[in-house]
Amino acid sequence: MILTGVVCLLLVLGEYTSAARVHLGTPGWREPLDCVRASELCNQNSQCSSRYRIMRQCLSGGDKERSAMLASKECQGALEVLQDSPLYDCRCKRGMKKELQCLQNYWSIHMGLTEGEEFYETSPYEPIHFSEEFRHASIISGNATVCVWKPCNPCLDAAKACNLNETCKRLRSAYNSICSKTTPPQPSAGYQEPCSRKRCQKALRQFFERVSWELSYPLLFCSCPDQACAERRRRTIVPSCSHQERHKASCLELRRTCRSDALCRSRLADFHMNCQVTPHTVTTCPHDNYHGCLMSYVGLIGSDVTPNYSDSSPSNITMSLWCTCRGTGHQEHECEAFHRDFTHNTCLKNAIQSFGYSSEGGTLFVTEPSSTFLPPAGPPVIAKPAPSLHGNAIKPLDSACMFSTCANLQVSLD
Repeated sequence: MILTGVVCLLLVLGEYTSAARVHLGTPGWREPLDCVRASELCNQNSQCSSRYRIMRQCLSGGDKERSAMLASKECQGALEVLQDSPLYDCRCKRGMKKELQCLQNYWSIHMGLTEGEEFYETSPYEPIHFSEEFRHASIISGNATVCVWKPCNPCLDAAKACNLNETCKRLRSAYNSICSKTTPPQPSAGYQEPCSRKRCQKALRQFFERVSWELSYPLLFCSCPDQACAERRRRTIVPSCSHQERHKASCLELRRTCRSDALCRSRLADFHMNCQVTPHTVTTCPHDNYHGCLMSYVGLIGSDVTPNYSDSSPSNITMSLWCTCRGTGHQEHECEAFHRDFTHNTCLKNAIQSFGYSSEGGTLFVTEPSSTFLPPAGPPVIAKPAPSLHGNAIKPLDSACMFSTCANLQVSLD
């Protein structure tokens, strides 16, 4: 019995010390632990667990109290110890069983490191790797022109494809119903809210978390030939409830609200990490990874910083938040910089255009000044075998209503 106990203790300590060495680049390096497991290991070590409790106390209270506490000697000492623990390098997986708990554990240390200091925060999520479906569309010339022949309303085709899938149809109908339902008048407020915003946002999160991207992304990022199609695309997330509010808040206030919630804060940090305009890359996306940017963008939908198309333009794609920088005084420059990460984000715009063009019909990338055509970008996302709609299933290349569109890859003007 004693020998068994000693062996178990050695195994636990071995896992703890091995995980703690992750950030040191030692020969025993391995992938960071998820933050739930890292917290469990910390609690099994008396020094780590005591400092962890102190750190949680340091981060309680409002912004002013938190800043004062973090500056104290006790909190700084606790933070110093925790930086050598598995918690410092832990990460979370998207959609994991205890995702919220994992994110809360991550910020229990990193919020103390970044509070009031960083405009961009490090994402708590594991890195997003290239998807093969996006690889061909991402690596193209900075002066490339994308020429596409596709059906006249790919957004309608995407909706039909969703309706052929039971899960997609059920969850899409659910969020549309919740987001379109008006709430009873509130006597104290003096006006009627258009919907239950929180319930709507939760239903949207469930849709994008449980429906495969092959079905959900074409609804969001389909390419449009006209304004009617673009308006349908804009209304995909029922913006009157999920995106818009009665009054436009300050963009900085919106960010503060988001950062007070572990999930929203994590999704925003992930968006900045994967969609931040990077001038030295071909596509202006970090590591030329369109898939990473689109996945991070979708992760924001259903949060306090839910973005959407700013208008119904079929050609000039502009995404924005429902907020303003008016009245922000000396913080106006910071506010505008935050808002421009959505409205003037060439990485995000290129990723959306690339997905829309490569997922519909045949795609040919033309690199200027050469006129050499590259092979098509792979099979259309919504062209997978599926039951027929009364014998008239839409196939991207079978429609008689076809048109040609060319779009230039955007370059950063900053």
